[in-house]
Amino acid sequence: MSLVSVIIPYYKKRQYIDRSIKSVLNQKYKKFEIIIVYDDQLINDLLYLKEIKKKDSRIRIIINKKNIGAGLSRNKAIKIAKGKYIAFIDADDLWNSNKLFEQLKFMKKNKYSISHTSYNIIDKNNNIIGSRTAKNLSYSDLLKSCDVGLSTVIIKKNLLKNNRFANLKTKEDYVLWLKLSKYNNFYAMKQKFTSWRSLSDSLSSSVFQRFVDGYRVYKFYLKQSYFKSFLSLFVLSINFLKK
Repeated sequence: MSLVSVIIPYYKKRQYIDRSIKSVLNQKYKKFEIIIVYDDQLINDLLYLKEIKKKDSRIRIIINKKNIGAGLSRNKAIKIAKGKYIAFIDADDLWNSNKLFEQLKFMKKNKYSISHTSYNIIDKNNNIIGSRTAKNLSYSDLLKSCDVGLSTVIIKKNLLKNNRFANLKTKEDYVLWLKLSKYNNFYAMKQKFTSWRSLSDSLSSSVFQRFVDGYRVYKFYLKQSYFKSFLSLFVLSINFLKK
């Protein structure tokens, strides 16, 4: 069995983090480590996480000296991850107990280096309010629409040797997916193994921030012209509104 490193950045998610970690600990597939990157300043939340850590020796906590954001926090965890595979879950999302087992079986059987799955969208009370269906994605597909749920993704660690999350407040994962998809497709499982939590106060819900970071993706990371960057952002926005 291959070791999987599960990476969780933490910032002000005390209400949800215990359930998120439990959803990982309850996996049918048992060979994993959990790396929590503490990106907060509240000592009480840190103490709370340290109490959770005592429940299982597979949990590690990295403490940031200052807030650096989810993307850079995940990068720190990738550097020390011991697993052959890297999986991501945000501190308020949930996994089905069969996620790692079925997704790794799918990847190994087909010799895939990257995979993602369909997922449910839940509210703060865990009610299902929507869903997204995963599909196989190439670089050209992702340029038009970012149809990848971060907490559904598993990647072979060797692909992350020279590729990292961007230093953005939102869409930090989008930059990484685009880089990876130039050489590796994102292969999809139709099963909904993840529940992604939609919260009105989250950064991902800020339309303005998403617009600004979307432009930065195309202009500064993909080195597109001003005109092409705005055109790409327009296409991305239209496809987002269609979902």
